[in-house]
Amino acid sequence: MKLLLTGSDGFVGSILRAERACVPLADENGSVDLRAPERLQRAVSRIAPEAVVHLAAQSSVPASFADPRETYELNFFGTLNLLEALKASGFAGRLLYVGSGDAYGAVDPGELPVDEAHALRPRNPYAVSKAAAEILCYQWSRCESFQIVMTRSFNHIGPGQSERFAISDFARQIVAIRRGAKPPVIRAGDIDGTRDFTDVRDIVRAYILLLERGRAGEIYNVCSGIERPVRALLLRLLELAGVEAAIERDPSRLRSVEQQRSCGNPAKLRRDTGWAPAISLDTSLADILADWETRLS
Repeated sequence: MKLLLTGSDGFVGSILRAERACVPLADENGSVDLRAPERLQRAVSRIAPEAVVHLAAQSSVPASFADPRETYELNFFGTLNLLEALKASGFAGRLLYVGSGDAYGAVDPGELPVDEAHALRPRNPYAVSKAAAEILCYQWSRCESFQIVMTRSFNHIGPGQSERFAISDFARQIVAIRRGAKPPVIRAGDIDGTRDFTDVRDIVRAYILLLERGRAGEIYNVCSGIERPVRALLLRLLELAGVEAAIERDPSRLRSVEQQRSCGNPAKLRRDTGWAPAISLDTSLADILADWETRLS
């Protein structure tokens, strides 16, 4: 099966490429921007994919506040451009659209873990763009000749992640402290909230299974179903690294709007695919530290 992968150079895309043979979104001149519809259509027609995993996105919440229009152009209109290019090419396979659990937005603690029937109340431009693109994909799944499966993916961690994301940035700082390149102080934003973390390698397994077994037109939470305090992960990273450090709040890392608690219900994903996380939290954290040792050496 010829699998087209958008966002193939990203954090998740690099892991997926290691698991499955994929064709990147590119033409004879290199990678193709989703915001260039004519070039995109030519590339898709040339590739003639049998299946698609759509990962490409502007995924930083702070960046989405800094430039909402760019976020919407890539995440929503880029998705529309991809759908139109697939239709024009005669695509008749299956597309996996990777959305975000951040689309749930404000969820009352008594409603956790949140399931797919819960209303979407996105609270930042990134989440709005992903929710809008998800609704677009749902509409196309009902009106066009190819199948679309959609995800709401919660926080994922693992080696190779950008330091723009909290757990990876904590590991980077800890390794720098251990190497003597930084004073023993961790700069952090709000770490008193909770998140539902899953190792990126488990996330990729879920995507492959959903591409194969997910029901067309359906939306799936991709998450562990376990609510973990961010502070607890930071303290465990310090413990695993054998590092002692003070933790200081950095106002520049705080978001204007923050969901204090987040946890998803993965029951639908497990029921339809048999998926369950296989990588322990300690393994994930140790691998992230080892990755930063390599990157900073």
